[in-house]
Parts: sequence; structure tokens; C-alpha cells
Amino acid sequence: MAKRVLVVEDNELNLKLFCDLLRAHGFEAEGVRDGREAAMRARAFRPDLLITDIQLPHMSGYDLIAQVRGDLMLRDIPILAVTAYASRADEERIRTAGANAYVSKPIALAAFVAQVNALLPSSEEPQGANPAAR
Repeated sequence: MAKRVLVVEDNELNLKLFCDLLRAHGFEAEGVRDGREAAMRARAFRPDLLITDIQLPHMSGYDLIAQVRGDLMLRDIPILAVTAYASRADEERIRTAGANAYVSKPIALAAFVAQVNALLPSSEEPQGANPAAR
């Protein structure tokens, strides 16, 4: 069964790129363009991973991460933040907010896929066996 990934990205081209790349690597990907809809969509879609941009209109990626971490149904989903910010302080802020990892834009395709794979246990491993996903 393919792992499910919910991508939250307001830029249509980036959203398409991320979803197409994930699908090409065997994931079931669904995209949402507005952070305000992301938690509701995550409850319905039940993703194994959430990928979110940090700069979103209406609701920042930080706010979305906090909302997911505060939701009993969603709190254990690994989160990969994607951001144009790449300083040490930005990384610390992203991790403090509750993201498990981050990649900076523009993304390097191989590094993006490697980070996704690091956050998701393979189908051969028992659920929760991948310490990187915590």
C-alpha cells in the first residue's frame, strides 16, 4: 500500500512539482493550497506525512504545524517543512514549532525525496520502527 502524503503549498507550480515527484516515487499525494483547509483535509485523507510550506497566505506554516501538533488525531504525523528561509535561526524556529525536518527552496529533487523517505518507515518495517519519524 502506498504511503500517503499531504502537501500544503500555495504556489500552484510548486504544489504540482511536489505531488508529481512524490507520485513518481510511489507515494499517494494530495495537495492543498490553503493552510486553513489542511487540518480538515488531513483528518479525511489520513496522511503518513505532511509537507507544508512555511509562507502561506491566511495561516503560516508555523500556525499549521502548531494546529497539527495540538490535534489528537494528527499529532503523530511527521511534518516536513519547505521554506525559502535557510538560516540556522530559521531551522531552529521550524523545529521548535514541531516540524521533524525541513528542506529549503529551491529544492534539490534527490534531497527532497531522501528527506521524505527518511521520515516514512518503509512498508517492510513495523509502524514506528523508524526513529527519524519521531
